[in-house]
Amino acid sequence: MALYICSNCGYGSASWMGRCPDCGQWNTLVAQAEGKKKKNEAVKKLEITSLAKINPLAKSRQPTGIYEFDRVLGGGFVAGEVVLLTGEPGVGKSTLVLQSLQKTKALYISGEESAEQVKDRAQRLNINLDNFYFSDNLQVEGIVEGVENLGEKLDVLIIDSIQTVYSKDIDGTAGSISQLKETSARLISLAKKQKITVVLIGHITKEGEIAGPKTLEHFVDCVLNFEGERLSNFRLLRASKNRFGPTDEIGIFEMKGGGLVEISNPLVFLENNKELAPGKAIIGISEGKRVLFYEIQSLVANTAMPVPRRVIKGLDYNKSLLLLAVIKKYANIPLDKYYDVYVNVIGGFTVKSTGADLGFIASLMSSYKNAPLPPNSLYVGEVGLRGEVRSVRSEDKIIKEAGRLGFKKIFSSKNLKNIKDLTESFYKKSF
Repeated sequence: MALYICSNCGYGSASWMGRCPDCGQWNTLVAQAEGKKKKNEAVKKLEITSLAKINPLAKSRQPTGIYEFDRVLGGGFVAGEVVLLTGEPGVGKSTLVLQSLQKTKALYISGEESAEQVKDRAQRLNINLDNFYFSDNLQVEGIVEGVENLGEKLDVLIIDSIQTVYSKDIDGTAGSISQLKETSARLISLAKKQKITVVLIGHITKEGEIAGPKTLEHFVDCVLNFEGERLSNFRLLRASKNRFGPTDEIGIFEMKGGGLVEISNPLVFLENNKELAPGKAIIGISEGKRVLFYEIQSLVANTAMPVPRRVIKGLDYNKSLLLLAVIKKYANIPLDKYYDVYVNVIGGFTVKSTGADLGFIASLMSSYKNAPLPPNSLYVGEVGLRGEVRSVRSEDKIIKEAGRLGFKKIFSSKNLKNIKDLTESFYKKSF
């Protein structure tokens, strides 16, 4: 009896189908003979190790020399760690990795660039190439065997990108789900056995998700997201998963002609902080041990459509709709029928903290009344469905840092109980 297996995702079916019901690809189901049952194998003896006698991996960290990168990693690379780095095309993933390898002995395997292209970039970034090796062999079996038989010890192995690597034992093109599962599993096993750091550079889909199966994120030890608007020079590095470090830290870089430059100024995203304009609000967010400030711009305009438009960029869309309903009920501003709403976080960044709620509402009120917010004002707070203003994590730290940087009026849960108080505090004249 034949079994039909999808070459893209590994789905199995007893009969042939033109379209795979799991991944949706056409003409990918291939007939395979039913495998023979395995013979009875001898039971393997359970080997037990005392964890008290094992040294923690985190003690063997190797700093990259880039403080913002090490901050997100938790202090540097860990021997045996597997890092998945993702981001938009052209955001600077390969540049970040190359700059972080200057103090390590590394093997760079690329399926997207030639050795000449990689060397040109390395020279432009002024990277020392003495301990830097390159290969364009994309077969995972060859990669594993080559690293194991290499005469010298490697510190880091870079795969650029994991979607270009394939296994000779798996049917399907490179980048398919079945290929990604097999190649990533073998590379992870290599990292654990050889005690080297493996960095997998991955693609993302048009929806912004990591391309490939969700199990890929479960397999690896650390998932890093490199984000930022391509037309903007600023980049943010976040960790959505980190077994050897924090997940709330953030690294800030600026892309220049000579590569990525570290940024430590918390006001770096506020180019025109002192300029007063309707619809503009400054928010303070705690990212790990640091405080950052972002600018939210909102535009409320009369609509010409039966259903008003809602365009939200940089904030959670569904949460923004909830806050629009709160504004209507507790601030008596009818944004649901007659007005289009456009919201943007300047710089192309995504703010996930609920501490942006109060600034979002303030910017909408400002645009609706066409009145600028008070100068040097900052907004920190979460807003509930009853219109109440709630405190956020590290609120005292944010307020202290804002005072040091010259913010004169700080609106938070300490001086606002409800968004009605926000309305009355600076809109009495404009109402």
